[in-house]
Amino acid sequence: MTLEELKEFRQKKNRFCNKLGMTILELDIGYSKVTKTIMEDDLNPIDRPHGGVYFTMADHAAGTAMASHGYVAVTVTATYNFFRAANLGDVLFAEAREVKGGKTVNVYEVNITDQNGTLIGNGSFTFFKLDQKLNI
Repeated sequence: MTLEELKEFRQKKNRFCNKLGMTILELDIGYSKVTKTIMEDDLNPIDRPHGGVYFTMADHAAGTAMASHGYVAVTVTATYNFFRAANLGDVLFAEAREVKGGKTVNVYEVNITDQNGTLIGNGSFTFFKLDQKLNI
């Protein structure tokens, strides 16, 4: 399995993230970059993107970076810090980087920025790597 094959597989099979309009831009070992444009359906009652949009982007980026190792993994813990809100039409980018790789526990930090490079928020995601290779 190449990284390109994994990227295509995750893009095709992640129906929830596809429904939200998220696209994997980049994938490398321990790294991924995901993008999404804020649409009207993403807005909450006060016309700001729902917090779940940011969290899902961060989780998707971290999970994709974790998958780059070729194993099935599950999230153990996750935190997300909301710094500022994006606006309708903004293009967001979630970049996940591995900060601790291991035999079973892997930790990823994720920054979400807008099209101007403004930091919207960040998160930390810890995964437990199962002894099961990804089957694509």
